[in-house]
Amino acid sequence: MSKGKIGGIVTGVVLVIALIVFFACMEKVPAGYVGIVYSMSGGVSDDVLTQGWHFVEPTKEVTLYSVGIEQSYLTAGKDGDSKDDDSFEVPTSDGKGLKVDLTFTYRYDAERVAELFTRFKGQSGKEVRDSFIKPNIMSWTKEVTAKYPVTDILGDERANLNSAVSEYIRDKFEPYGIIIENVSLIDIDADDETRASVQRKVNAQQELELAQIEQKTANVQAQKDKEVALIAAEKEREVEAINAEKAKIRAEGEAEAVRIQAEAQAEANEMIAESLTPELIEQQKITKWNGDVPRVYGGDSLSILPIDDAKDETEVIE
Repeated sequence: MSKGKIGGIVTGVVLVIALIVFFACMEKVPAGYVGIVYSMSGGVSDDVLTQGWHFVEPTKEVTLYSVGIEQSYLTAGKDGDSKDDDSFEVPTSDGKGLKVDLTFTYRYDAERVAELFTRFKGQSGKEVRDSFIKPNIMSWTKEVTAKYPVTDILGDERANLNSAVSEYIRDKFEPYGIIIENVSLIDIDADDETRASVQRKVNAQQELELAQIEQKTANVQAQKDKEVALIAAEKEREVEAINAEKAKIRAEGEAEAVRIQAEAQAEANEMIAESLTPELIEQQKITKWNGDVPRVYGGDSLSILPIDDAKDETEVIE
């Protein structure tokens, strides 16, 4: 075999090995993750790898951390990353124990992943989640539930409890460069006695609310009735006032009519009196005389009778 052929073969082998090494040194950082580069000689690199392909020397190691939102589970079933029964028991302020299923969302602070890598001695993001985040989620959740009575946790304070747990745990993890977005108690289990006690409280609360609603309704109706009565009374007063005014006007009108009539009569009488002269009176007597002359008959008593009647009476006496 010629030296040229041997040289070509060697060159080809070297190229193949170089390609293998090259691709072996390529590291992929998925979307939503960053990579921390560490070497035994240089320690943690200041450069954080973002998503995409990166060439990393064979002597260096890349550890991935999620900077996108991840959801994790602590439940009795195999939900998400909950491999076995990861549910746990929490205390209440009145000494009851409740078994809960919990889910939470989290991410690592992209600006502090190098610090986090050093703090947790090179553990990956998943390892930190399983060895540090989950155990502390359970521990710090218990610290919050211990402040609530069981009737509130199982009753109408559930939403407020979730908010309180989220805020408390978020503050606890912040110094580590771990951001907790939300914590939610998705299932809470209690014994039959506890549930019956809670149900009694719920029933009593509902009855109280119903009574309050009925009272408010009665108050509203009473107010409406009062307003209607006031309006009716006001209208009645207005009608009475109008009728009284009408009666006053009518009486004044009648009085005015009588006054005018009296004045007219007085004026008429005055005019008549002024027109009655002695001559007119005599003239009236003559006009009204029918020609008969009164006949007087009598003795000492001066009785006045018509002559015909007196004659008849005389005959009777004789």
